[in-house]
Parts: sequence; C-alpha cells; structure tokens
Amino acid sequence: MNFFNHTISKILIHILFWTLFIFVSLFYFSDYYWTENPFLQYLSILVIIVYTNDFVLLPFFEKKKWYTLYILIIALISFLATQLYCYVFAQCGCSVAKCLSDYVWQTIVPIIFFSFIWILFRYLKKKDEVEAIQQKHTEMELKFLKSQINPHVLFNNLNTIYSYSIEKPAQVPDLILMLSNNLKHVLYESNATFVPLEKELNFIDNYIKFQEIRTEGVKTISYAKNMDRLNYTIAPLLLITIIENAFKHSVIDTNITIQIQVQNGVLQCVCENVFDDTKDKAEHQIGLQNLNKRLELIYKEKYDLTIDANNLYRVTLKLQLT
Repeated sequence: MNFFNHTISKILIHILFWTLFIFVSLFYFSDYYWTENPFLQYLSILVIIVYTNDFVLLPFFEKKKWYTLYILIIALISFLATQLYCYVFAQCGCSVAKCLSDYVWQTIVPIIFFSFIWILFRYLKKKDEVEAIQQKHTEMELKFLKSQINPHVLFNNLNTIYSYSIEKPAQVPDLILMLSNNLKHVLYESNATFVPLEKELNFIDNYIKFQEIRTEGVKTISYAKNMDRLNYTIAPLLLITIIENAFKHSVIDTNITIQIQVQNGVLQCVCENVFDDTKDKAEHQIGLQNLNKRLELIYKEKYDLTIDANNLYRVTLKLQLT
C-alpha cells in the first residue's frame, strides 16, 4: 500500500514540476513558437538527461558510494548541455561565461530537483522496508512469547478436571465448559493484537475458579474487580502471567490477593503473595521477563510494571488501555 502511494506521489511530483518548469521557461522567453523558441526543442534532450540520471547514474553511483565522482559527472553534463543549448539550438554567439550565467539553470535545476526527489523516495522506501521487517519480527516474537504462556495455563486446568473426574464427577461438565471457553480464548481470540477487555477478564475469572478448586484448603484467594466500564481492549494473556506466578510460586497456607481495577482508561492489576524460596526463581523470572518484553513491544511508554519483594511479594501493573 505504501509503495502504491509513493509511486502515485512521485508521478504527480514529476508532472507538476515539468508543467511548472515549462511554463516558467516559456514565460522567460518572448516567443512561443517552436521555430523561434529553441527551448522546446531542447526539452526532449533535457528529459533524457534527467531520467538517465534518475534511473542509471544515481542508483549506480549511490550503490558504489562514489559521491564526488557523481558530482563531477553531473557538473560536466550540465556544462555540455548548456553549451549544446547555446551554440546549437539558440545559436546565441555569446561567450562561454555568458552562456553559463544565462542558461545553465535550465539544465541544473531539473537535475538537482529530481536527484533530491530520488533520494527522498529511496529513503521512504528503505524506511517502509525497515518498519515492515520490525513489524514482522515483533509479530513473531509476540507469537513466541504467547506460546510460552499457553501450555502452562491449559496444563493446570486439565489437572484440575482430572482430579474432579475422580473425586467430584458431577462438577466436571461445568469445569469442561469453563475450559472450553478458555481454550477458545487462547487458541483463537488471543491471536489478535488486542481483544475486548471483557473477554480477557472472563478468561481470568475462569482461571481463578480453577485455582480456587485446586487450592481449596491450601491457599486462600481474595479476588476483586472494579471497572468503570468494559468497552476497552487489551493485549491478550498479559495479566495471566502475573496471576499464574502468584499461584505457582506462593507458599502453602497463604493468602493470594488479586485486585483488578479500571478507571478512566487505566488498568491496574495488583497481585500479592508470600513467595516460596524453595521453588525455582529462574522460572519465575523468565515469566516476568517475557511479560516485560510483550509490554515493551505492544505498549512501550504506556505501562508501568513494579515488583516489591520486601514483605509480601507484590507485582503491580498499570496499563493505558485503548
């Protein structure tokens, strides 16, 4: 799409310049006839010079980085073209210096202008290519980071269903329905860059319900939400990393506090728990590192992630929603 827009813009610039250039050149002369105004005859040669420079000279010398040689060649071409105009087309009989002072602008102005346009659009093309590569890299990295999240969440839910199929089979259908909704969210809806906040919170609600069942009698869960409205969007599977870590790395007989609040487009998620020093800290850190990477890729300067490990292990994420 950018290539198409750039091409159209470049064509329009060329048409506008030549129209303006011819008008100014003809206005500069008193006669408007082909036989009496040699500029119109010289114009065809000038067009050849300009587009030879545009399609041959500039790409070649820019690739070789021979900038000084290119300037010398362009200066020589401008000089010879001006002499051609003076002594062949106009037949003015003036001196070389007079010829250059009066007519060199007709050659040098188009060459300099279109050289600048060539450099400008080449820069824009390179910029688009770099942005496309960065976007592709970002998409691949986000898919990789999300793929590291999904198996952990699903594995825990499947373990819960398995336990209930033995101990409390009557509740298994409800659990399977919740798992089905979560699977739908993870496998399909989370492929988008942003998802409705309501769907993401439903996913978290189901996850916490599973955890309440799994940790019943072992851990106490305090979960609270406060929303001014739900018609926001959020990057999928961000909050689950913080919440899942609170369960995976907390001690037995502890209280896990989870608070999610949305006010004026700002989401705040706070998780508190007592950290279990006997568990693998590296795995915990990897999860938060992945979260940091995703936040930096998607939200850049629109988030704040803080970790306080003094008394309770407290993770706070503030996020500017869209």
